[in-house]
Amino acid sequence: MMQNKITNARRKEEGFTMIEVMIAIVVMSVGLLAVIASFATAIAATQSAEEDMIARHKVLDAMESIYTARNAQQIPFAAVANVSAGGIFVDGPQTMKCAGPDGLVGTGDDVNCTTQAGVVCPDGGAECMSLPGPDGILGTGDDTIMSLGNFTRTISVTPVLLSNGNVNNNMMAISITVRYTKAGIPTRSFTANGLISAYH
Repeated sequence: MMQNKITNARRKEEGFTMIEVMIAIVVMSVGLLAVIASFATAIAATQSAEEDMIARHKVLDAMESIYTARNAQQIPFAAVANVSAGGIFVDGPQTMKCAGPDGLVGTGDDVNCTTQAGVVCPDGGAECMSLPGPDGILGTGDDTIMSLGNFTRTISVTPVLLSNGNVNNNMMAISITVRYTKAGIPTRSFTANGLISAYH
């Protein structure tokens, strides 16, 4: 009877073994590393969030201007093509300049952009944006200029094929891609695809 009481007392005093402690440390370390990795991913995403938003906006803005120009009969349907195919849109990636007299970006008459103060934007006149300065209010003397010189825009217009393999003369496929580079992150790009018809 005394022997059972001593054995029971010893069992109550027993703790974790060294192996159990080591396994718990390994499991906790794996969990902590996963949490730290998710923080790193979130920080990387926030570093490019502003540029991502600008790139998306510029893609959709260019696409909308092409549809508007076509629907308003500002340009004929035959002009909705790349220069290499007899149209007005410059082939390949282009620095993002401001629209020229035709009101469309990505054409041969694009011009250097200027700030609200009338000064040519940095980076050779590439499009730029005014951002609020330290006071957080846009339109005050401490505003900063953000150049989009690290952005390029590609407008690609291709014929649409019918099911029999012939070219549909009344429809064109438009693909607009905006790419940008930023130190510390890989090149990012955003693309919008659409179809434009000869009929409006």
